[in-house]
Amino acid sequence: MLPDQPFEALWPRSPRQTGIKPLAGRLESLNGRTIAQIWDYLFKGDVVFEHLEQAIKAQFPAVKFVSWREFGSTHGGDEKENIAEFAKKFKALGIDAVVSGMAC
Repeated sequence: MLPDQPFEALWPRSPRQTGIKPLAGRLESLNGRTIAQIWDYLFKGDVVFEHLEQAIKAQFPAVKFVSWREFGSTHGGDEKENIAEFAKKFKALGIDAVVSGMAC
């Protein structure tokens, strides 16, 4: 039998931790730009990035890519260390944009 008094309920989501921030500006063109590929090493990202490179280079022939092999996995035992190094690596490699692949 249920008690006569109402139950107290809690909202299952935590309070928002950050405010809404404006999106980064878009590049006018990818020609002459350098794009980093980062990936969680799951579900054929190596194949997907190969196809993406070909398609993007067909439209922007002067684009350059830095392979996902350069950055380490964004998932697993080393992910925190790898991700923590991204900003330094991006700056050192002159990265203008990033394509991040992940499996679901």
